[in-house]
Amino acid sequence: MKRILLLLLTIWSHLTPAQEYRIVIKGGHIIDPKNNIDGVMDIAINDGRIVQVARNIDAKRAVQVVNAKGLYVTPGLIDMHTHVFFGTNLDQTYSNGPNALPPDAFTFRNGVTTIVDAGCSGWRDFATFKKQTIDRSQTRVLALLNIVGSGMRGGTYEQNIADMDAKATADVAKQYPEQVVGVKLAHFNGYDWTPTDRAVEAGKLANVPVMIDFGGSTPTLPIEELYTRHLRPGDIYTHCFGQLKTREAIVDVESGTVKPFVREAQKNGIIFDVGYGGISFAFSQAIPALKSGFYPNTISTDIHTGSMNNAMKDMLNVMSKFLAMGMPLPGVIEASTWNPAKAIKREELGHLSVGSVADVAILRLHKGKFEVRETGTFGFFDYTGHKIEGKQKLSAEMTIRNGRIVYDLNGIANPVIVMQQPQS
Repeated sequence: MKRILLLLLTIWSHLTPAQEYRIVIKGGHIIDPKNNIDGVMDIAINDGRIVQVARNIDAKRAVQVVNAKGLYVTPGLIDMHTHVFFGTNLDQTYSNGPNALPPDAFTFRNGVTTIVDAGCSGWRDFATFKKQTIDRSQTRVLALLNIVGSGMRGGTYEQNIADMDAKATADVAKQYPEQVVGVKLAHFNGYDWTPTDRAVEAGKLANVPVMIDFGGSTPTLPIEELYTRHLRPGDIYTHCFGQLKTREAIVDVESGTVKPFVREAQKNGIIFDVGYGGISFAFSQAIPALKSGFYPNTISTDIHTGSMNNAMKDMLNVMSKFLAMGMPLPGVIEASTWNPAKAIKREELGHLSVGSVADVAILRLHKGKFEVRETGTFGFFDYTGHKIEGKQKLSAEMTIRNGRIVYDLNGIANPVIVMQQPQS
């Protein structure tokens, strides 16, 4: 309580009768795909909301002014494939275990304000996940419920079809509509459509989308059958640029062309999500797809302890890879903001409309070289060792969550008001 009072007094001391905005962001290049804004404008924020977007907003009317000249201002990024049910049960991998990550440790420094945990918890342990992670995070944490009741505990747990209860999963999704945005199938190995069908059944019962991650099978389950006979428009196919022997790829390996039924599936409403992960993204799939005009609907990381320090790294690194492969910047931003908001049916997010929650990312697009580099390019590689070079790379200068500055890399806010932190 004392810290809250001190914070309020600090903010109040900066207010004058003429100041009506908490924050004004000046001179940034706004990219807001929903509202078709792509140009230099100012943004005013008050009471956690966007209150004005205009060519020139008087900075004197703000408590804090953010100098965003030369920077890109976007909606807060949405990473719709993450793993954050972290815990100390060492034998439970991603479900209250060591393979997942605490959200606030990686989100704000990447411009991410909303994440979706992709199936770490099931109906049996979601309440624990909510109490332990969702309710304690500054990041907005949403969830896809695993069709496996025990969640991502690894091993035989995720192969247990008997624990794939569509009704129980749907009941928990309906019990927590503010947090649960869909159903997830992950890691099941075997030539069997039952897990897919039970996940879709749960999605139908709860009226939420389903995200499918094939664990693998020999022979591989045909993805054309998945798109046409099992999934619904609005369901999500993640790891779309993976190339593994146990999963069918969307790009024909021999010809290097996107399979015609894949394009048709996207036209018919199947959402193709990157879900980069550890071994679920290959340039051999992504490069020919993008060159032929096939872009992912949504960009996501599948971040966990295994992927964050390898080829994937973080959300902005994945977005930068798509820039390097030729995807235009506005399209990359759309696939990281407005498109995922629509995919998870949270259309109040992912844009900078007046009246919307003030979740904002301020990004720097580095061009050419850092001082320590000689080549003038940035290197990007995948888990196979395939490397490409790009001339642009994104980094986060500032992140605003719910109208509050939660990350300021270089102190571009004036004045700098440091939020009170718990003592260590």
